[in-house]
Amino acid sequence: MRKAVAALAALGLLIALLAVSAGAGAAPAAKSYLIMAKGEKLPANVAAQVQAAGGTLTSTIPQVGIAVVSTTSADFKVKAAKIGTVVPNVKIQLVDPLRKVEGPIVEFANPPTSNDDDELFDLQYGHDTVDAVEAWNAGERGDGVRVAVLDTGFDTDHPDLVPNVDFAASKDFTGEGLTYHFADPFSHGTHTAGTVAAADNGLGTIGVAPDATLILVKMLRDEGSGTFADGIAAIVYAAGPADADVISMSWGARVPREGDPTDPELDTPEKVAELKHALNLATRFAFKQGATLVASAGNDGENYDENVGVMSLPAMADNVLAISATTPIGWAKDPAANRSNNLASYSNYGMSIIDFSAPGGDILYPGNENCTVAGLTRPCWVFDLVFSTGSSLNPAIASYFWSGGTSMAAPHVSGVAAIIIGAHGGDMAPRDVERILKASADDKVGRPKFFGRGQVNAGNAVAP
Repeated sequence: MRKAVAALAALGLLIALLAVSAGAGAAPAAKSYLIMAKGEKLPANVAAQVQAAGGTLTSTIPQVGIAVVSTTSADFKVKAAKIGTVVPNVKIQLVDPLRKVEGPIVEFANPPTSNDDDELFDLQYGHDTVDAVEAWNAGERGDGVRVAVLDTGFDTDHPDLVPNVDFAASKDFTGEGLTYHFADPFSHGTHTAGTVAAADNGLGTIGVAPDATLILVKMLRDEGSGTFADGIAAIVYAAGPADADVISMSWGARVPREGDPTDPELDTPEKVAELKHALNLATRFAFKQGATLVASAGNDGENYDENVGVMSLPAMADNVLAISATTPIGWAKDPAANRSNNLASYSNYGMSIIDFSAPGGDILYPGNENCTVAGLTRPCWVFDLVFSTGSSLNPAIASYFWSGGTSMAAPHVSGVAAIIIGAHGGDMAPRDVERILKASADDKVGRPKFFGRGQVNAGNAVAP
C-alpha cells in the first residue's frame, strides 16, 4: 500500500527580480557578473583575462559565449569590458505560497494496468480542457519526445515520475542536488513535471503526455532562488547535451524596461536590454537546436499592452511561447460542463506577451460549501486549482497537491507540444510545433488579449 497526501499549494508562484548586491561591512561582498564575449565566442585565455581584470572565473557557457565571474573589485566592469559586455548576474526569487491547506491521505491498492484508471485522474480537469484524452485515444501520448523541466528540486522517487525520468540526462545547477529537500512540503518542480508527463501507471495522476521522457533540470534552489546564469546554463544544457525537444519553464523575472533607478547595476534601459540579450543568446541557441520553449507569463495580473514599462523574462525572450492561465469557476459543481475558459485573476495578459493559454486554476468560486470529486471532499473552490504530483519529504509516501498559477498553465502546453511532436515522428522544428498549436487551439478569436492564439487543444492537434 502506498499513501498519497493531497494538499493545496499556493496561488501566485510569482518570481521577483532582485539584483545581487554587496552587503554592509568593511570588506566588499563579492558580486557575480555575466560577460558576453564579443562575437559570442569566449577567448581561449578567458580565465586569465578575468583574473587580470580583478575577478575569478566561476563557470562558462561556451555554446553562447558567456562567462560567469565573481569579483570584489569596484572597477571590474570597466577593466573587463575588453573581454565583452558585462551585465549583473541577476537573482530571481519565487514568492512564498499565499495559501496552503493539508489534504486527505488516500490509500492506494496495488497499481492495476493503466487504461487511464489512475485513481486521482478525475481531479485533473485541465486534461479535459486541452482534450488530452482525445489525443491518447488517437494513439498519441508523447512517445519518443524529451521534455526538459527547468525548475526547483524534484521528488526523485515519486512513483508517478520515476518511470518517465531520464536520470542520466537530468542535472542540478544549484549545488543542492536534484532531489527536493526543503523543509516545506510541496515542490514546485515536482508539480510541473507531473503535469507534463506523470506516468499512466494506475497510480495517482497522469501527465498530459504520459509517454514522454522527462529531463529534470534544477536551476532554482528548493526555497525558490536562482540566478540568470543558472537559467541560461540550464536552457543551453537542455537544448544541447540533454537533447530536449521541449523546454518547460515555470519561472520568470519582472524587469523594468527603463531600468531601476535604485539599482546602479540595472538603472538604465541599455543595461536592461543587455541583460535580456544574455537570455536571448540561450533561447536562440535552443531554438536553433530544435527545442520548443514554453514559459509561464507571470502572475501579476498585468495588462502588458498598457504597462509597456515592464517585461517578463523568459516569457518575452526570443523564440519563447508565453502562456497565460485559465480557470473554471465551480468546476466540481458540474465537471462535465464547466471547462477552464476564464482568465485567471492573477494571470498576466495582453497581445504583446501572450502566445497561448492553458489551465492554471484559481479560487474565484464565491461559495465555501463542500464538493466531492474522486472520493475527496473539499470546499468546492479547491477543485478549481490544478492537481498534480508533489513531495511530502517522505520517500514512503506519494504526494499530490493542488496549486494555481501560470506556472501550472505552462506545463499543460509543454505536454501538448510533446504530443504534437510525437505524432510527427518525435522530431519537429519549433516553428512547425507553434503552427500546429495555433491551428488547433480553441477560442482563437474574440479574446486574443487574454488567450493569445487560443487555448491549446491536443485532440484537435492530432485529429486527421
